[in-house]
Amino acid sequence: MTVAVDFAPDPQDQRVLRFTGELTLAQLEDLPDRLGSYGGEVDRIDLSGVRRIDTVGAWIVHRFAATRDAKIEGLNEDSHHLFDQVSQADQPVVQKARPLPPVKRVLDELGTATILSLRTLVGLLGFLGGTVIAAGNVIRHPRRFRFNATVQRFEVVGVSALPIVGLMSFLIGIVIAQQGAVQLRQFGAEVFTINLIGRITLRELGVLMTAIMVAGRSGSAFAAQLGTMKLTEEIDAMRTIGVSPMEALVLPRTLAAVLMMPLLGFYASMIAILGGCLLCWATLDIPPVTYIQRLREVVPITDLYVGMIKAPVFGLIIAVSGCFQGMQVESDAEQVGLRTTSAVVQAIFLVIVLDAFFAVFFERIGWI
Repeated sequence: MTVAVDFAPDPQDQRVLRFTGELTLAQLEDLPDRLGSYGGEVDRIDLSGVRRIDTVGAWIVHRFAATRDAKIEGLNEDSHHLFDQVSQADQPVVQKARPLPPVKRVLDELGTATILSLRTLVGLLGFLGGTVIAAGNVIRHPRRFRFNATVQRFEVVGVSALPIVGLMSFLIGIVIAQQGAVQLRQFGAEVFTINLIGRITLRELGVLMTAIMVAGRSGSAFAAQLGTMKLTEEIDAMRTIGVSPMEALVLPRTLAAVLMMPLLGFYASMIAILGGCLLCWATLDIPPVTYIQRLREVVPITDLYVGMIKAPVFGLIIAVSGCFQGMQVESDAEQVGLRTTSAVVQAIFLVIVLDAFFAVFFERIGWI
């Protein structure tokens, strides 16, 4: 049975479009084309003569009524429910938000970034507390200590980093010596280049540049490794069998970074001093014996203490930041990359902030 379309004015002279027959997919035929070519005005659509209607028929009538701003009448209870569902489905899923004024947008972004930073800081402190608790549990139960995993992390964090840290420190020593010599030569004080090299490498740059290198190398690796394990549900499996991820994964990495950082920092300082020695010998005609003797005279032992005190703290920050970000991976592989980047940025930022704090602290106690 085909669908018939009838027109009839009502008593108020309104245009009424009456449907009769069956508004189903099998009976529609050319109804969409006829409705599309209809050019008259429609105030109401009467469906009281329709015996049966399905979703396709309801959708065609609804869209036609929406374009003509017409009212649909003559619906029974089932048809009314069907048209309600079609009308809800026709609503846009995403509504475009009105753009904020520039000032409000900047303030909104600043507020969002501040809230995110505070939440991250709170989470990082909580993760640090969890690491301390895990260390206390291992101390009370030494058999739970992962010796092999810790030794392996010693190699990854420390031994494998020696070439790149050494090359970086050697070049930094040369740059410091060259720039210092150029500036001091104006005052005839080239010999004080040794003071500059010795103090700045032992006290600041040796440990600081090593921390930045370890953050980019090992901190990122910690985040990527734990993030991948979290994504593949290996960490959940460890919890299921009664193994603590904090003791098995986080504690060995943290211990390796804390113990290796002082050694790497001292190694970097010595290599930087060696680079400065070679440049002083080549450009300032200062022999190595004189260079070493001058270092012993002008560099106090407290400079070495300052660097060695900062190094394990930097190592702790790097390891905790990397492991914390790795454990935050939740949904997909993209999160691994994002969390790895966040781990490096967070670790370097905190290292520089703490370095500034240590500089003020040691100046206050007279270690200058």
